[in-house]
Order: sequence, then structure tokens, then C-alpha cells
Amino acid sequence: MRPVRLGVAGLGVISKYYLAAISAHPGTELAAVCDLRPEALAPFAGGVACFTDHTAMFDRVDAVVVTTPNDTHEQLCRDALAAGLPVCVEKPLAIDVEAGRRLNRLGGRLFTAFHRRYNRNVLALRESLVGSPKITGLRVRYLEKIEEHVGDDAWYLDIDRCGGGCVADNGPNAFDLVRMFLGEVSVEDAVVTRDAAGVDRLAVVRLRAADGTPARVELDWSRPGETKDVAVELADGTMHTADLLDGFTGFKNSLWHEYEGVLAAFLGGEPDHGLPALELVAATYHREPVLR
Repeated sequence: MRPVRLGVAGLGVISKYYLAAISAHPGTELAAVCDLRPEALAPFAGGVACFTDHTAMFDRVDAVVVTTPNDTHEQLCRDALAAGLPVCVEKPLAIDVEAGRRLNRLGGRLFTAFHRRYNRNVLALRESLVGSPKITGLRVRYLEKIEEHVGDDAWYLDIDRCGGGCVADNGPNAFDLVRMFLGEVSVEDAVVTRDAAGVDRLAVVRLRAADGTPARVELDWSRPGETKDVAVELADGTMHTADLLDGFTGFKNSLWHEYEGVLAAFLGGEPDHGLPALELVAATYHREPVLR
């Protein structure tokens, strides 16, 4: 069978992880790339079909990866789905929950990339809990200084393009990890702190599962360094943790294997979790108080 021909729309800071995953996957090939910037396309010239209009590459590919700014996700996904193409879109699914719902109503294969659910330390923790006493509490921390992570993608700090700040962009990954362990959850309360520009830089969100199990998500865009972890408390009083960065030396090096997991899940037909995470983002922003 011939490889699945993939087109990548958006060549920003996250795209290199998708490109590496495509290169490592024996069943795929990079057939096209798309970006509005000629300098971003230049390294691919002569080897891969290059486009500045994402719709122009649709007849050359079997599926599309969307890794553009958050405010463009809805239109790019809509166009690809209308062309009958499966879509893997970088989280969040869309800039707000209504846009996410519109996309879901279109049908077709739509898959949101939550790379942290494929982290090997998270998967090892989940596996270790099989057959254990009931989970009685959960905490997910996602702490970093955002300026150290965005590179040239300054749109992350534009609330109109990002959809918000730490809640809109890191929140989906953290909320998805909570759902991975506890299933469906709802927001009980949240405290969100914004900077002078209105960007939420800090948030503490309390959630509760359908069976009453509490969870806490801590988000920080101003913490020097990087902390990403999951802590699970069991009914027997024991605490079990997964440090998502443990064993990965170098900046953001855990992402290489995580995006291999994203690509395999997309091609393997794993169900999408994008809209539930987006609904939790919306619920967080609607909770009070909001501190400035």
C-alpha cells in the first residue's frame, strides 16, 4: 500500500514535531506544506510541494495537519473537511467553544492533538493504576514561562488570536489529562489572574468528576523553567505521580515522542477529545472571581 500523503498547514514552532513524526512513521509521507511566509517554505522548495493557499494543496494529499494560530483553526479545518479530507488539528480545536461546536457538526474525521496524553510517563502511570484502589483526588500542573516557549510565534500573547492566555492554550492539554484519568468532569470554580494586557497568566481550576472525585488544574505562564506533572491520590492514601519531563534532557525534548503518538492515534482512528476540553476552557472563563 502506498503511504498516506500528508499536508502540513502552518510551519511555526510546533510544526517541527509533526514533521519529525511524519518522517519516522513508515506509513506516511510529507506531500505538501503551506505557510504564508516565503522564508518558512524556503527549506522545502524542490523537495516538497509548497503553497501559500491551503486549499491549493488539497488535491495532492490524503489528510491535513493544521498547526496554524488558534484563530485560523476553524476555517482551515472547515475547508479540509469540505474537501473530504481527514484533519489533525493542533489543540485547541478552535478559538472558542462555539467554533468548536460548528466544526463538530460538520462531520468527517476531525482529530485534536493532545500530545501530553501520549507522554510515556503519563502512560506508565495510567498503566500502573490498573486494578488499584479508587482515585480520590487528582492534580495536573502546567507551569512555564510562555516567552521561553513561543519562539517567533508572538500570536500566543495576542488574546484575539490565541483565544485567551494560559487557560485557552495550555488548559486544553491539562483538562484532557484530567479526563484521561477521571472521565467526564465539570468546572466547580476557578481563579484567573490576568496581566495589564488582559492575558491570563495564572489560573487555578477546581473540577469534579461525575462520581464526585475532585481534581485541580494549576496553570502558570510566568513561572521560570518548566513543570508539567500529574499527581493521583488513591483511596488507600497512597500518592502516585508522573513527571512528564522526567528522562527527557534538553528543552521540549519530550515532544518528539509525544507527537509520534499523536500521528499514530490520528491515523489509527482514535476518537477526538477536542470539544470537551474546549467546553472546560469556556466554563473556566465564565467562573468568578477574575483577578487582575
